[in-house]
Amino acid sequence: MRSVPWWALLSSGCAPLLLVGSWTIAQLRQGPSYDPATQTLSVLAAYGAGSYWLMTGALLVLGMCYVVTAHALRGAALAGRVALAGGGLCALALTLVPAPSSGGALEHGAVATLGLVLLAVWPPLAAVRGKGGPVPWGLRLDVSLAASAVMGATAFWFLAELQSAGTPGIAERVVTFLQALWPFLVVLSCRRSAR
Repeated sequence: MRSVPWWALLSSGCAPLLLVGSWTIAQLRQGPSYDPATQTLSVLAAYGAGSYWLMTGALLVLGMCYVVTAHALRGAALAGRVALAGGGLCALALTLVPAPSSGGALEHGAVATLGLVLLAVWPPLAAVRGKGGPVPWGLRLDVSLAASAVMGATAFWFLAELQSAGTPGIAERVVTFLQALWPFLVVLSCRRSAR
């Protein structure tokens, strides 16, 4: 198993911290008119929102974190690395098609959905079939399938909340946090197994 460079800890570790930090600051900037339980993160990144530039910048850095981490995970299967990088490119593309200040946008929804799907399926696509020594736990197929199932379930929960006008903000925060955290956990497992 090829080792993962130290800087992968930085790129993968920054993603969940950046995500939570940016949405926290952005919702504070929006004030009491923003309800994080019922409103999505896209509202914070919409044209005209008080936090538009903050969330746009965060999406740019988040996307780059995913792309850099995908590059660093040299021991992972190529299909998974491509899917992770694709999820990062979707985060970058969201800055080009932000949600409008009111209503929805087909382009924004399509890019966001593609990103959610790619980030949910990358773990099993990256799994390594025990070639040349022990496989890090984060790249084992059984663990990767479980991680993907959890991310997929939370993504469906988010979609259901959007359709029912329930609490999509909570569901979106859960799924995006899990999807940002998983690459960091995979990098940690690869770094530990390389010792």
